[in-house]
Amino acid sequence: MYRVITFCMILWSLAGIAQSGNLLVVCEDCEYKTVAEAIRNADAYDTLRIEPGIYREYNLVIDKPLTLQGVNLPTIDGGDMGEIITIQSDNVTVSGIRVINVGTSYTKDFAAVRAVKSRNFAIRDMLMEKLFFGIYLEKSAHGVVSGNKILGDAEEEFNSGNGIQLWHCDSIAVTGNHVEKVRDGIYLEFSDNINISGNTSSNNVRYGLHFMFSNNDLYEGNLFENNGAGVAVMFSKRIVMKGNTFKKNWGTAAFGLLLKEINDSEIYDNRFLDNTIGIQIEGANRLTYRNNLFSNNGWALKVRGACYGNSFTANNFLNNAFDLSYNSNLNDNVFKGNYWSEYTGYDLDKNGIGDVPYRPVKLFSYIVNRTPETIVLLRSFFMGLIDFSEKVSPVFTPDNLVDTQPLMKRSL
Repeated sequence: MYRVITFCMILWSLAGIAQSGNLLVVCEDCEYKTVAEAIRNADAYDTLRIEPGIYREYNLVIDKPLTLQGVNLPTIDGGDMGEIITIQSDNVTVSGIRVINVGTSYTKDFAAVRAVKSRNFAIRDMLMEKLFFGIYLEKSAHGVVSGNKILGDAEEEFNSGNGIQLWHCDSIAVTGNHVEKVRDGIYLEFSDNINISGNTSSNNVRYGLHFMFSNNDLYEGNLFENNGAGVAVMFSKRIVMKGNTFKKNWGTAAFGLLLKEINDSEIYDNRFLDNTIGIQIEGANRLTYRNNLFSNNGWALKVRGACYGNSFTANNFLNNAFDLSYNSNLNDNVFKGNYWSEYTGYDLDKNGIGDVPYRPVKLFSYIVNRTPETIVLLRSFFMGLIDFSEKVSPVFTPDNLVDTQPLMKRSL
């Protein structure tokens, strides 16, 4: 037994020595004057320290375990020629480098940094400017993308790429990044067990965050502000969305959050502030919405067809033009114990719950859905009258869509 343990300890020790590697310095007056030359001459697990300067290089392929570490953000300028750094090995770390002038192509998705079939990698504290795609992860797993700043100059969808893209990836942490002025800030497709936390995604042409066919993911504590639309989660399941802020996503078809064909997920402790639509829901089933704040939106919730088994509890609806829009006269969802700023009921027993049930759907929202031009009548006396009549005797809205326990004060 002792021999086995000792032998294992020796192997572990040798592995640690091997992985520590040698230090290769890259600078104008050093033995290695280009990053490409240093990569070619490095052995596995060596560290390349890139000193301050401008290195005009592209198509740098890292095909062995290496660490590339910049000092005071040295610049690798791709000269608009193509992809700049491509990781094709496990155990690679790239950090502290400014990457600019990525090539633009309508047939290839050139990226500032790409990882292909890589495991145990890290891309940290990078500055990326004048780019097509920023960071592109392809069939990679068990990696970290953190602390990067990705600044694009996108104006249209068709000639721009995404800030951080994951395709067929698993178990990746995307944390503390700042992404703006690209097509989609962060994009996931066929990517599972992804943790997206503490990022800022703003001023992007399309979405701040976009999910497609991705399951068991978490996004937490992110800010999505002033995008074409905030976040779209589509054709996915078991997604946890908590503690995010969706702010100032304005436009004729803009929303803070779009949920389309999504099942068995949780949305809680989020803030939806000053969006055209807080959440637009289409074909979403068995979702839990709780402790969310909807404030000063055009529509807080816009529920379209085929939404079943959802529950809305302890949410706060403050000063929205419409708290809830519903396009069906059937309801299979539960609204219970929410705070509605427009609720005018009373609480005689002082238990904090209104004694009169609240109907959150206005008839006017039903009319606006079918004839958008009628929005100009929003504050008219006539609209207030028909909304009151619909509450008394529902005809166009589901008669069972009611919060039976409306809160008298905001929930925590």
